[in-house]
Amino acid sequence: MTEAMTWVQTIVLGLVQGLTEFLPISSSGHMRIVSEVFFGTDAGVSFTAVTQLGTEAAVVLYFARDIVTIVRGWFRGLFHPEHRGDLDYRMGWYVIIGTIPVGILGFLFKDEIRTVARNLWLIATMLIVFALVIAAAERYGRKRRDIEHLTLKDGIVMGSAQALALIPGVSRSGGTISAGLFLGLTREAAARYSFLLAIPAVVASGLFSLPDAFEPAGGGLVASGPQLVVATIIAFVVGYASIAWLLRFVVNHSMYWFVGYRIGLGVIVLALLATGVVSAT
Repeated sequence: MTEAMTWVQTIVLGLVQGLTEFLPISSSGHMRIVSEVFFGTDAGVSFTAVTQLGTEAAVVLYFARDIVTIVRGWFRGLFHPEHRGDLDYRMGWYVIIGTIPVGILGFLFKDEIRTVARNLWLIATMLIVFALVIAAAERYGRKRRDIEHLTLKDGIVMGSAQALALIPGVSRSGGTISAGLFLGLTREAAARYSFLLAIPAVVASGLFSLPDAFEPAGGGLVASGPQLVVATIIAFVVGYASIAWLLRFVVNHSMYWFVGYRIGLGVIVLALLATGVVSAT
């Protein structure tokens, strides 16, 4: 069963998307939790994917200079072999290759992502389980290698970790940053590559989901065209601020702050489910 989205829901969900997209706490998990707890229904995977276009636009703007440099370096390396050792050329390939796992798995399991993966029991469990993964990465990662030392192996491993974020509750940035820490990257280097790596996958997902956002196959909230635009703009503005904050934060603070938050939220959601306050589906 579907119902029309209100403007209050539009604004709240746009804010949630912008605030949580880049933090290692799972934006898709938060969108699902907030829509169920406060509105009694599911905003839907398509609405989430479309509003992510706003946060990815924020990434493109924030890293515009880096992106232009990488694209130029990649094309220069294609036609001039002597430049293929440059970081920009290699980074272009790392982003392309790192995007393949999430593209393949997202296509193969698109139906499950829209249905069973949005069960709140699963989301709450993933919040807690991957909090422990993040804690382990923070504890055992050496954090010695900066972005200049990124390798193809790093790109493949972090790209595979990004694919885990297809499950709400895991977190795209949490998975990729944790993988980077396990590989010995600094928090800042892992976060920067994580943001760049997300651009192709999220943009493709958002465009692919755009038609379904108006008529969710599984029911839930249905947004109008103006509401989708407003939610996406809100996500863009708030997301831009979130990027700047997180990159400053990870330089001087550990990931344990997010670990505690994830575990606390996961426990609260499990308690709400166990007492019947909210529905899992």
